[in-house]
Amino acid sequence: MNPAINFGHNSFFITFLASFLIWLMYAGLLVLWIIDGKIRKERALHALLASFVAWGLAEMIKNLFPTLRPFQTNGYLPLTITTPSDSAFPSGHAAAAFGLATGVFLHHRKSGTIFLTAAFFVGLGRVLGNVHSFLDIIGGAFAGILVAFVLERLHVDRLLK
Repeated sequence: MNPAINFGHNSFFITFLASFLIWLMYAGLLVLWIIDGKIRKERALHALLASFVAWGLAEMIKNLFPTLRPFQTNGYLPLTITTPSDSAFPSGHAAAAFGLATGVFLHHRKSGTIFLTAAFFVGLGRVLGNVHSFLDIIGGAFAGILVAFVLERLHVDRLLK
C-alpha cells in the first residue's frame, strides 16, 4: 500500500516539512537580519555560509559513499515535490538546515532555538517523506553543526569585511 494513501491529509504536511520548511528558514534569516535587526549582516552571512558549506560537504560525502534511499528499497512513493535521484547519506537538507540553525544559534540563542527546532522538523519531514533514514538525517545534522562551529572558530565573518 502506498504511504501517501496511509497519511491521507497529513501527506501535505509531510511534504511541507520535507520540501518547503527549509525555505522558510532562509526567509526567517532574512527577517532576523533586515526587519528585526537581531542579527548583524556578518552574522547572517555566517549562518548562510554555514548552510551552503554544509550542503556542499554532504554532497561530496554522497559521492564517496553511495547509498539507496528508503523509497528505492521499500517501493513506496516519496512525499516530496521532486523525487531525489542521488545518494541518501548524509541528508543535504538536514546538513543545510542544521548549518543555518546552528549559525543563528551561535549568535542569537533565542532565535537559534527556533531555527534548531525547524531544522529538526525538516529532518523529520525527510524521514516521513520516505527519502531518508534517521541515520541519513543524523549524518546531515552532524555535518551542518560541525561546519557552523568550524566557521565560527575560524572567524570567517572577518574575511567578509
